Amino acid sequence: MALRACGFVIFRRLTQHPPPDNIEFLLLQTSYGEHHWTPPKGHVDPGEDDFTTALRETQEEAGLGKDHLRMVDGFLQRLCYQVRGKDKEVLYWLAELRDPNTQVILSEEHQDYRWAKLEEACKLAKHQDLQDTLTAAQRYLETQCKQ
Repeated sequence: MALRACGFVIFRRLTQHPPPDNIEFLLLQTSYGEHHWTPPKGHVDPGEDDFTTALRETQEEAGLGKDHLRMVDGFLQRLCYQVRGKDKEVLYWLAELRDPNTQVILSEEHQDYRWAKLEEACKLAKHQDLQDTLTAAQRYLETQCKQ
């Protein structure tokens, strides 16, 4: 059985820049292992649904609760990969930080965070599937702006 984790690709819009150059993504740097960068996410607890997991983990890891976020309808990315020989599936929804100045509060699981435009976010993310997810989020937001 595959490990399952859920989280949010969180972005903020900078008012001083015109679209699409006004979007920054939140990445957290782990305080363990290779100190990799990812959006907030975590494992599903027994009896918990995926979306509730994403909300709980975002609150725990970044100090951002449901009231801080505006969910973006129609975006869900599924990543499948292996960690230490075990299959892992990660689901990411897309959410906008309502107030771009809201403070991120890290848990002990993370040592740093960064708001980054797509190019920098992809360099930090390193893994192709996460880079593809960030790129898909950017494209989705650009499409939404044009409608």
